[in-house]
Amino acid sequence: MTPLLLVAHGSRDPRANATTRALARVVAAARPGLDVRVCFLELALPSPATVLSALGEPTIVVPLLLTNAYHGRIDLPAQVAGFDVAVAAPLGGPSEHLLAGLRKRLDAAIGRDAYDGLVLAAAGTRMADARVVVEQAGANLGAALGVPVEVAYAAGATPTGGEAVAALRARGARRVAVASYFLACGRLFDLVTNSAVDAGAVAVAEPLGASWDLARLILERYEWASTSLPNTSPVASFSNA
Repeated sequence: MTPLLLVAHGSRDPRANATTRALARVVAAARPGLDVRVCFLELALPSPATVLSALGEPTIVVPLLLTNAYHGRIDLPAQVAGFDVAVAAPLGGPSEHLLAGLRKRLDAAIGRDAYDGLVLAAAGTRMADARVVVEQAGANLGAALGVPVEVAYAAGATPTGGEAVAALRARGARRVAVASYFLACGRLFDLVTNSAVDAGAVAVAEPLGASWDLARLILERYEWASTSLPNTSPVASFSNA
């Protein structure tokens, strides 16, 4: 099987980088025999170039990004240029696996009958078309749960977590929970969720993290990207569910 390189943004917060490595272990457990490596675009090591140089063979790259914004469009392509790689689409976008992961994290934080409004907290970007992906995820989550949803951002866009809570209350919600459109904890996660809690949110779900749902989504991206490289073995099954 062609090696899989998971590319995360990277963080000064050790929780984020530890989660990335834990997620790689889940992916490897889901597909025994697949060589799964991890790298970071910034703020942590190793870099994509370091890992790709060490591998020295065609590799499938899956960006651990929930929107196709600056890091997916500019930063990542620049860092893998010159290597024999196929780059998959970021993890954001319509996906049963992503929706299932969001719901499971929310269910673990608060019972369904304990909230009547939901904030979907995300990192944020200045690219409007990238924010559309987050807004669609919020709409899908709200439709699945039957509650109003407002998206909130930590940076690069508005509203803030607190503003989203206020908007839901203006729509009639009285018990607002927060779902986390994040892969891992970190500064931006803390910023947007703390803002919502300060405004009265009753619960905050953990980020998607090292889950089987994300592993399934990653291997789906791997399979699709494998068609871009010759002599690759697509992912056909999972070892666990």
